Amino acid sequence: MTGLSISGLGVASATGPVVTDVSLSLQPGRPLTLLGESGSGKSLVAQAIMGTLPPELRAAGTIRLDGADLLALPPAERRKLWGRAISLLPQEPWLALDPTMRVGAQVAEVHRFVHRRPRAESEARGREHLAEVGLDGAGALYPFQISGGMGQRVAIAIAHAGGSRLLIADEPTKGLDAQLRDGVVARLKREVEAGRLLLTITHDVAVAEALGGTVGVMLDGRIVESGAAETVLRAPEHAYSRALLAADPRRWPDRAPRPSGGPVLAGRGLAKAFGPRRLFTGVDIEVRAGEIVAVAGPSGCGKTTIGNILLGLAAPDAGTVERPGGQPRLRFQKLYQDPPAAFVPHQPIRRGLRDLARLHRQPWDRVTGLMARLRLADTLLDRLPGQVSGGELQRFALLRALLLDPVFLFADEATSRLDPVSQREVLEFLLEIVSETGLGVLLVTHDLALAEKLSTRVLRLAGPDEDAPVRGAAELALTA
Repeated sequence: MTGLSISGLGVASATGPVVTDVSLSLQPGRPLTLLGESGSGKSLVAQAIMGTLPPELRAAGTIRLDGADLLALPPAERRKLWGRAISLLPQEPWLALDPTMRVGAQVAEVHRFVHRRPRAESEARGREHLAEVGLDGAGALYPFQISGGMGQRVAIAIAHAGGSRLLIADEPTKGLDAQLRDGVVARLKREVEAGRLLLTITHDVAVAEALGGTVGVMLDGRIVESGAAETVLRAPEHAYSRALLAADPRRWPDRAPRPSGGPVLAGRGLAKAFGPRRLFTGVDIEVRAGEIVAVAGPSGCGKTTIGNILLGLAAPDAGTVERPGGQPRLRFQKLYQDPPAAFVPHQPIRRGLRDLARLHRQPWDRVTGLMARLRLADTLLDRLPGQVSGGELQRFALLRALLLDPVFLFADEATSRLDPVSQREVLEFLLEIVSETGLGVLLVTHDLALAEKLSTRVLRLAGPDEDAPVRGAAELALTA
């Protein structure tokens, strides 16, 4: 029997089941996509297939790959399959890439040590794979020198280099602009055409539509609807499936808040380059109390760098930053694009939040109140950051920033890890906070439709292959 067959899969902890009775099949030439909200169990299904579930979780049921029962194999035998029979494109490339190695070497070493090819051939193939994902010439950079979207593409190049029978792509397009997203989808479709089995986990309905094949919708650890992609995505039967499709930002009403005060932060004549690579010049940007200003543009164009300069985390090559009102630096906060980078990996979430609340004399009731508004269960508090989903961790990051009563929040791809329903809920909550407190927000996003629905102004940055008279200041448009 060829392909992947999952029957009666359950995943449970000591306190009870978290995934229940998942049955799916995946055949050559017909990709399988799992859609669902953050924390619905999609990634746990992938980890059960790989054999990488956290030690406190146990899988039961049957998972067969080309006839072999993976759950019956000893751990050592399952590890031998990694990178050879089964490859995982991880949800968090920030955690998957080696910070001490240049990215070109990380792609090349797959050919060198997995496929046993000579060094020169491995390096040449590594350069080819990077060029295929739009990173030609980036091989000499370290992971900390590239954007989150570029890191995602490096991880895709590494997964492609493995050439395994089964490729599991966990949120492969998060944080990518539409053009790069389409490029990644085209690459995944070529993997299917080459005979690889493809299981994709995503919250992006457009990705599921483009991949086709079979779609399964997960909610609360169960498959609530499955079938042909064209059927499920055009005429969904389950209420959650319908809500998922209805939450596309293009269908939202305009919600841009009106400013309630003067500027809380401003940049004048900002310019920045990294070596010979010029990101932007002559950028003027101002964020007033009670408004949202968006910065949109392709991956690697300098969106995050602008926010870091405004916060004092990076120095501009030219220009000045103004912070009127004499507010302490603590009231200028950042919501990171990669939430694992902002949490202590070996510290339970509860301890980190308790320490923060105690240090800044905040009552614990304020923490629990924010958790309720962000739909975060109390049971998550005693887990490590790596034991919750990426979307749940991002909501904890937002909670932590708001706990410090900021006057300015730099939200760097704040919802790129959330499914459409959760994204809409979190952004509506953020709009409430802006209205209640006068918080000024700089929202970095690759989703232009979302930016235009929520922001007073949109700063659109030119990409590396676009011509703009002033790079990075291609357009400063009033949208509300």
